[in-house]
Amino acid sequence: MAAPVGLLLPRLSPVSEERVTDICECVMDIVAALFNVSGKELRRPGRSSISVTRVRQIGMYIAHVVLRLKMAEIGRGFGRDRKTVQHACHFVEDMRDDEDFDRIIHLTERVTVAAFRHTEVMR
Repeated sequence: MAAPVGLLLPRLSPVSEERVTDICECVMDIVAALFNVSGKELRRPGRSSISVTRVRQIGMYIAHVVLRLKMAEIGRGFGRDRKTVQHACHFVEDMRDDEDFDRIIHLTERVTVAAFRHTEVMR
């Protein structure tokens, strides 16, 4: 299993609430495009289909591991609570034992790093 990309990218400074929202919106757009899921569905409050939920969980995981956002920040940015983000991160981490799933997450990490490479988030 590849090392999570985010471990190489320490978070240097706090991010404003508005910027966290923008970052989470971008992550949702990235995972929506990669997994061919409606961005509107990802943003819908309440329960979703299992496929939409899984993509949202991957987005939350990526925001935490790659972009080093705090779980409470991600929860606000994704319209969920911190415990939901915590569950998503644990779920995705556990699923990474599967080689195919791990490759998908690694690709998603790389796309996210590329998308944020020249922003203050990655500095």
